[in-house]
Amino acid sequence: MVSLMVDSANLLMGSWESRIESGGGTAELRIDDDLRSLSADIISRACFGSSYSRGKEIFLKLRELQRVMSHGSIGVPGMRYLPTKINREIWKLDKQIRLMILEAVKERAQASHEKDLLQVILEGANNVGLPPNISAEQFIVDNCKNIYFAGHETTAVTASWCLMLLAAHPHWQARVRAEVLEILGCGVLDSNKLRGMKTLSMVIHETLRLYPPAVFNVREALEDIEFKGLLIPQGLNIQIPIHILHQLPEIWGTDAAKFQPERFAQGISGACNSVQAYMPFGSGPRTCAGQHFTLAELKVILSLILAKFSFSLSPSYSHSPAFRLVIEPGDGVILQMRKV
Repeated sequence: MVSLMVDSANLLMGSWESRIESGGGTAELRIDDDLRSLSADIISRACFGSSYSRGKEIFLKLRELQRVMSHGSIGVPGMRYLPTKINREIWKLDKQIRLMILEAVKERAQASHEKDLLQVILEGANNVGLPPNISAEQFIVDNCKNIYFAGHETTAVTASWCLMLLAAHPHWQARVRAEVLEILGCGVLDSNKLRGMKTLSMVIHETLRLYPPAVFNVREALEDIEFKGLLIPQGLNIQIPIHILHQLPEIWGTDAAKFQPERFAQGISGACNSVQAYMPFGSGPRTCAGQHFTLAELKVILSLILAKFSFSLSPSYSHSPAFRLVIEPGDGVILQMRKV
């Protein structure tokens, strides 16, 4: 799917080039909104194939649902069942999204089969043994929603943080650009070239350490357990604050709060004294199934941007990480960009 990622990214690159040219060689761009649109385009193409325009309609509704959910009451038992104004809006959007997904599935059943994620989900709904309380229809809807929630916003936000950090550390920006230009040469970007971008991988991992997409990793105790002298009863939810775990000096060293991509030069095992402490994609049997897709997409987006543009932080940029459904730039990421 690297080729479809490149196709989508090149459309954005063309848009930025036009804005820079019309600005006389430089432009001040708020890149996080553009990257959200790009990531939505990529996940729509990957999931819905040639009917990705339908997928983008679903994405817009999911984006609105996410916005409404971020204002809801988190952690209040039973609150999600009460007919509050926010809950009624959530239920309305959820119903609309469900109908849109099922309409896309209906269209797919009447058309030729494409080997995209939607087709894989449809085949899974027919071939896997589902629990008696989950219908094939619910399986399809939930998986499509999950792909969008987990597969688009997290990637766009990570790309935004990555560009912010590279803008704030120009020597790393120059170092990664040199690697990208050497590997790309005059050829076409493909999966083989992505594997050679070691410095870019270090920067991406360090970004995910400092700004992990998810605030918490949540697990439910399936039985009574004792942990560090604490009795944790069955059914209790345990929240692991990932952003705190990722910056503990006793795990990452005295420079844990600093942007130091070299710490990942020998991989994750060489970056800290406990591999399990690095969990931007979760951990254990529920590790994110789409992490390789995400890492490939990040490399495609960032390498194409670095090959075409140099950038610095705008004086109007305000650093304000916001803890919503993901850890995102509260006031956006604004860069001053020019062509290389």
